[in-house]
Amino acid sequence: MRILFFSPRIFWPADSGARIRDYYLLRALASRASLTFLGICQPQEFDSLPQSGNGLNLQPEAIRVVPQSGRYSAWNLVRGFVGPTPLSILNYHDQRVAGELRRLLQEHSFDIVQIEGIHLAGYLPVIRSAPSRPLVICDWHDVESDRMARFSEHAPNRLQDIYARRTSSLLRAAEQKFLMDCDAHVMVSDRDLQLLRGMVPQINAQVIENGVDVGFYAEQSDAAENERASVVFVGSMDFHPNVDAACYFGREVWPKIHAAAPGLQFVIVGSRPVSAVRKLAQVPGVTVTGTVEDVRPYYRKALVAVAPLRIAGGTRLKILEAMAAGVPVVASRIGAEGLEVQPGQDFLVADTPDEIAAAVSRLHGSPALWRQLSARGRELVAARYDWAALGESLYRVHRDLLAQRHG
Repeated sequence: MRILFFSPRIFWPADSGARIRDYYLLRALASRASLTFLGICQPQEFDSLPQSGNGLNLQPEAIRVVPQSGRYSAWNLVRGFVGPTPLSILNYHDQRVAGELRRLLQEHSFDIVQIEGIHLAGYLPVIRSAPSRPLVICDWHDVESDRMARFSEHAPNRLQDIYARRTSSLLRAAEQKFLMDCDAHVMVSDRDLQLLRGMVPQINAQVIENGVDVGFYAEQSDAAENERASVVFVGSMDFHPNVDAACYFGREVWPKIHAAAPGLQFVIVGSRPVSAVRKLAQVPGVTVTGTVEDVRPYYRKALVAVAPLRIAGGTRLKILEAMAAGVPVVASRIGAEGLEVQPGQDFLVADTPDEIAAAVSRLHGSPALWRQLSARGRELVAARYDWAALGESLYRVHRDLLAQRHG
């Protein structure tokens, strides 16, 4: 089987939820099929790309990356509001990328092209015109129309609210068309599957959840309870839902916790922190690390991991990572949305500042509860969310789709 994996980003460093999913799905497919990767990156990323597959079973010539600039340009912003195509798609459409995609499809007879999300919908005509007539599978990291609608509810100002609502409407129309135009679809949660089937009921679709490398996070995860003196928030700190959650927690929740337990520290661990996140370091007891090579040492010292998201979509890898590392989780309902987890049994659910502060205090004051949630989280991710099993499920989607074509 010959597969082209087409993504709107590069898969390294694996420092965000989208890149982590790309990386582990790539690894699973590359171990079972002949695979080529085509990704889009920012110009500054292209200058420092590694020359190897970073642990993937790929030769250098099987990795193609095209630098692209001009996202969120004034022209795109205007077209994304007044035109028929949403900004999310305009931002990723580039003639150089289309040219490289066309060359790859001419050079190789791919059986299947896996597209990572609605952002690349503008390239579907190029794929459909390929001589080998490859089948197309879309991997939906999020339902973008739903995520933009939720963003509008917490938009910083009226103008962004209006723009987000318009974008959500345009995205929904684009998603409906894309659902019909692809041959199969993969979603990260049952909720996302139901949202998309609500648009087009007859789609060929399957849920393949986000996962975690259980063995990787289990390493170095044991530490004495008296060494655990931090509350951690982990995630890409230039991703708006994470920025909103970190600022919300740092400004409205953390002062309550810090006043009751001054020995605790709030540590924000994530790449590319924006200005609003960096300013949180001015709050007493708060540390902003920026990009780190390995998040496991921070989990090792953590009493609790928080996911107080108010804007979300897909499923939260940060929760699965914390559980694999044996760290209890306090999350909002939106933060844990899409995961098969039970409040009170697998994690503590809390939505308001007072509820979140109380949940952290419970874990701080109850070693028995801490050990119970730590053990249960490890058991859950090992049984359901290991990337090895999820990757095998994805390969079966490819295999079965190709078998249907050949009868």
